[in-house]
Amino acid sequence: MHIAVVILNWNGRKYLEQFLPPLIQHSGDEAEIIVADNASSDDSIAFLQEHFPSIRIIRNPSNEGFSRGYNLALKLVEADYYILLNSDIEVTPDWIRPVIELMEKDRSVAACQPKILSYYERTKFEYAGAAGGFIDKYGYPFCRGRIFQSLEEDHGQYNDAIEIFWATGACMFVRADLFHQSGGLDEDFFAHMEEIDLCWRLKNEGYRIMYCPDSAVYHIGGGTLPKISWRKTYFNFRNNFYLLYKNLPDNLVNEVFAKRLILDGIAAMKFLFTAGFKDFWAIYKAHKSFYSTLGKTKAKRKLLRQKPLQNVYRKNIVFEYYLRKKRKYTDLDPKNFF
Repeated sequence: MHIAVVILNWNGRKYLEQFLPPLIQHSGDEAEIIVADNASSDDSIAFLQEHFPSIRIIRNPSNEGFSRGYNLALKLVEADYYILLNSDIEVTPDWIRPVIELMEKDRSVAACQPKILSYYERTKFEYAGAAGGFIDKYGYPFCRGRIFQSLEEDHGQYNDAIEIFWATGACMFVRADLFHQSGGLDEDFFAHMEEIDLCWRLKNEGYRIMYCPDSAVYHIGGGTLPKISWRKTYFNFRNNFYLLYKNLPDNLVNEVFAKRLILDGIAAMKFLFTAGFKDFWAIYKAHKSFYSTLGKTKAKRKLLRQKPLQNVYRKNIVFEYYLRKKRKYTDLDPKNFF
């Protein structure tokens, strides 16, 4: 069995210097480690060549973002399993074996993620993935251990291996053959939510996405875009519409988009009065971009299989969080999942 850990790097020399040594220490006998560089302008390549000459480097011709960057690189990597790993993650001893064992026992599992904890607050879950990802009926993502900005302490409350809706791209184990058969990551996303789209497509093809609590990593987060950024707002809103339009079943498309127009309008006004004009404008630009490329997205939808929702929260997580004060995954009623 061949396992490839692939780090997509863009100007991340400081993270490579910090996190490659523990990665090599805890992965060297189990997996090949590859750095796919998105045309970095810092000295990442020179640093790797000098200090880690045994690590394979794949050079992408330009910074094509997360989706195309990985797609280009993974075409050149032959493996049974890919582990997509952010450069700002610290792995722990024996982090690979439990996940691979879980996936080997069940061929229906297409992708899986470990427990994602905060690098700086090590007893807390980290924003990008926490203990496994879900979405609500209207496309808003959340996690066990993280709803919006509320991050839970890890007390072992999510130490059960369960099926989830999406596995984080910060540390995603995925079967290589299914990655390619599904078409890989959607390059129109550029960055943000492309892993949710991939997982949804895999689910619609009959596969499962899992969370493995017996493996844990520590994530800094915000290495490419800070958590508070108008560009992040733009990509999140635009890509969320891409995600929904491509994958929602026919009976829900009109209902969801009608309500999202209202909800996004409310979000835009909230940003205007609390975060400033840039985030307000980012939502406007996100909608404009989505509708200007609607024909292309429609063509993609026609090529995909849409199935009834599974493992999706039927309520609106925005209202649940802000109005009903449900700040933890355990506050949500299990009966409200499809």
